Amino acid sequence: MQAEQRTSTRRRRAIPWVMLAFWIGVLALASPFASKLGDVRHDRVTDYLPASADSTQVARIQQELPGGQTTELVLVYHRDGGLTAADKATASQQVTRIGELHPLAATPHGVPSADGATLMYPVTSNWPGTDEKKRTALVDDIRQVAHDTGGLTVDVGGPGALATDSGKVFDSLGGPLLYTTVAVVAVLLIIIYRSPVLWLVPLAVAGVGDFLSSGVAYGLNHAFGTTISGQSTGMMTILVFGAGTDYALLLISRYREELRRIERPYDAMRAALRGCGPAVLASSGTVAAGLLCLLAADLNSSRGMGPLGTVGVLSALAAMLTLLPALLVLLGRRVFWPLVPAYGSTPKARRSLFTAMGSSAGRRPLLVLVAGAAVLGALALGTLNLPGSLKQDDSFVDRPDSVTAMRTLAEAYPERSAQPIDVITPAGRADATLATIRATQGVAGAQRGRSGNGWTEISVTAVGAPQSAAETRTITDLRHTLKGSYVGGPSAQQLDLRDTNARDRMVVVPIVLVSVLLILIVLLRSLVAPLMLVAAVIAVWGAALGIGGLVFGPVFGFAGTDPGLGLLSFVFLVALGVDYGIFLMHRMREEAIGGAEPVAAALTALRTTGGVIASAGLVLAATFAVLTNMGLVQLVELGFVIAVGVLLDTFLVRTYLVTSASVLLRRKVWWPGRLSREPEAVRPERQPEPV
Repeated sequence: MQAEQRTSTRRRRAIPWVMLAFWIGVLALASPFASKLGDVRHDRVTDYLPASADSTQVARIQQELPGGQTTELVLVYHRDGGLTAADKATASQQVTRIGELHPLAATPHGVPSADGATLMYPVTSNWPGTDEKKRTALVDDIRQVAHDTGGLTVDVGGPGALATDSGKVFDSLGGPLLYTTVAVVAVLLIIIYRSPVLWLVPLAVAGVGDFLSSGVAYGLNHAFGTTISGQSTGMMTILVFGAGTDYALLLISRYREELRRIERPYDAMRAALRGCGPAVLASSGTVAAGLLCLLAADLNSSRGMGPLGTVGVLSALAAMLTLLPALLVLLGRRVFWPLVPAYGSTPKARRSLFTAMGSSAGRRPLLVLVAGAAVLGALALGTLNLPGSLKQDDSFVDRPDSVTAMRTLAEAYPERSAQPIDVITPAGRADATLATIRATQGVAGAQRGRSGNGWTEISVTAVGAPQSAAETRTITDLRHTLKGSYVGGPSAQQLDLRDTNARDRMVVVPIVLVSVLLILIVLLRSLVAPLMLVAAVIAVWGAALGIGGLVFGPVFGFAGTDPGLGLLSFVFLVALGVDYGIFLMHRMREEAIGGAEPVAAALTALRTTGGVIASAGLVLAATFAVLTNMGLVQLVELGFVIAVGVLLDTFLVRTYLVTSASVLLRRKVWWPGRLSREPEAVRPERQPEPV
């Protein structure tokens, strides 16, 4: 007997060390791949455009034409009151110098504005090709050469400059986003745990999960060609730290409970994993399933975000359910210092905020439910105030040179667009296509460009300003008229992004709802509870978007809403919001199975999980709020809506609405499962009499 006990003790001591050694091996294997993720991360036009759109085909064919992908820039010289002869000479000298330093596709010629205050030089270079670093170096060098002097302002704009400025913002989603996220999570964990040591453990494990996810993401790109963009890798990092910390909070909270009633940390951890493991697995599975639904999207950026987000969640799950328990067991009870949960002790009895919330929901459940639903409905009305589609020159929080150049051109050349429409046509029909384009209403001019591989490039100048209603009509007319040709360019790309996002919402949203609902039905063995949770997260999404509508224009000064905001915020809020519903309902189900009455089960579940859910919600909201510090409006809007939605879900929906609805429905919340019936029917304890 003693020998068996010694063997069991040695096994308990060995398992955490084996798990630690296993993770060291995993990190060693992942290291070569994780370090290469930056090499395959691209923020090219084709990485964000719809897979099947005209503008995508134009960008793809342009890369295959002689000289490869071009970098199109516009140098804009301006002086209030009119350009002087010296200004024009300076402009000519700077453009000549640029031609000496860099290979240009053609000699630039200046185009003066009618009022004589502006002079633009279109500059095109084939040298960078598709190399984003070379394109950035080219644009930065041209900006150094073409500089302001003596009251003459010089701005470098055009599609190439816009792409460079956007790329710099996406570059900030690497290191700066990671460091800011880690700092925010660290501060919150210190506040939550009030321990100088404990906060380091889940944070370090989340870092391990982030490193693993980078290696797996590189493998997906190498094996399946998965799109890796700055946006998708940034969201992957946020999910690892946000969702991973949520799982850690739930596990550590349950582990602390078990340490008070179980002497050995190893046994206490086993009990904690048995208790909360199913909920963590189900919640991560729900998030992964919701994100994978993005594979049905036609937008490259959305479709690539699905697998990377799933990799982030599953990497966090693996680390938090294996490495974190091993480290906590090895560190023992002292990791909780100074609030060490002693064996046999009981926590201090105090009336918590969630006890008070549960009491109010238990006393007046109908009033609480109706009032909460009315609040969410009123907030959702704010969606009527959402600004229109975001234009390209409004997509930066701080206006860069490229946007200043575009706006100067729009004012100085009202008779023509300063941004070309690109047409790719079969080489054999180039002359006929050119004639048709010039005869199309809204076209100010067109000229033939490069030819190769059976295609000819035609650059079209529209009468309407970029992304105006007039230019949009011109693009639409050209697409209807030019059969067998492709119409692209920056404005056409924005049009395709808007239309494809509308299509993706119609396809992806129902798939997400059905997937999440089926997982909840299997987990909770009920139909009513899953429907209640799904309805709750839909209401949260609508309210969060409504709050966005109240602040985006009036407070933040944003001139538009990103077309992808609705779809991405829906996927993240539904998948992540159901997480907290699973934590609450799973504990409620445990209490019901243990014999608790419906009302008592609901209030006990809120009291025991409310603090954990609140802490997890604060951490998750804070990690997404980090996006509001980025330089692109689309990231700020997405981070704001998700952060606000998580807070609404945490402090209003889970604590009040779901609890009050569960109190009102009582056993019906588990219909048609066995728990919906009376206790005698649920647990038939009497054995049949012997025959």
